[in-house]
Amino acid sequence: MRFIAWIIVIAAAAVGASYWWATASPLPLPKSPYAFSVKPGTSLRAVAHELTAAGVLPADWTLVGLARLKGADRAIKAGSYEIAGGTTLMGLLAKLTQGDVTQTSLTIVEGWSFRDLKAALRDNPDVAKTVVDLPDTELMNKIGATETDPEGLFSPDTYFFAAGSTDAALLTRAYRTMQERLASAWAARVPDLPFSSPYQALILASIVEKETGRPADRPLVAAVFVNRLKRGMRLQTDPSVIYGLGERFDGSLTKRDLSSDNAFNTYMRDGMPPTPIALPSQASLDAVLHPPASPYLYFVARGDGSSEFSTNLADHNRAVAKYQRGYR
Repeated sequence: MRFIAWIIVIAAAAVGASYWWATASPLPLPKSPYAFSVKPGTSLRAVAHELTAAGVLPADWTLVGLARLKGADRAIKAGSYEIAGGTTLMGLLAKLTQGDVTQTSLTIVEGWSFRDLKAALRDNPDVAKTVVDLPDTELMNKIGATETDPEGLFSPDTYFFAAGSTDAALLTRAYRTMQERLASAWAARVPDLPFSSPYQALILASIVEKETGRPADRPLVAAVFVNRLKRGMRLQTDPSVIYGLGERFDGSLTKRDLSSDNAFNTYMRDGMPPTPIALPSQASLDAVLHPPASPYLYFVARGDGSSEFSTNLADHNRAVAKYQRGYR
């Protein structure tokens, strides 16, 4: 009996040593860092099998057994992971159960159109495509938006996310960010602006975004448009005409384009276009909701990114003659 007891003690010690070795020893990574992905719905056993085949684990049971001892065999999270050199089995399990995934990012650029944003989502290999190819109205419904036209409604910024996140999740974040920023800017607006709603301010901010070649000119560009709206003058802004032309625009805006009527031709129509024409920055939102007091009613690009501002048509025409060669 004493001999059997010793056998049991020795066996228990061996199991304990094996447990310590399996949980506390660094994993034999084939390379450092070692990257792998866990797809949604993947079982822990399948992950263990994949890591064993890659040489990360000595056997499937090491990870599966430890997870069961910890009651974490059903708690792993999907995502992309990296294991650094020196990571132990315990550290690996902690990563899998805590969702300690690697982060990637998507930058939504100020002045992009929604078409540009969709192209960036399609081209990003870390984004799971679920809504990007849906019709716009259906896409907006899927992300919980109340609007049907998506243009201008996604806030430019850099968004960090776990590889494998969906386009719907990213669009929802960018949409909610814009809603929050627009609401905050609208609440702090100066009085006597020619806007009946935050959406109208968003439309003008998108125009200012496309018209601004130099950030320092942005407030005066906004002031010109606000002044024109207050006086009932047409905006006469080229970027809105270009937006209305869509894929028909070949890079050169002509007199014929300016005289062809459509909802976005602000040379032919009063007021603002029906929707934004781009994704405006916070700076453009602030500029249209806090325009400086200014007498200017006109501006023209100088060709170096800056603008020449004028208070009357005669001075404006001279500036146009000086800085531009006119339309074909």
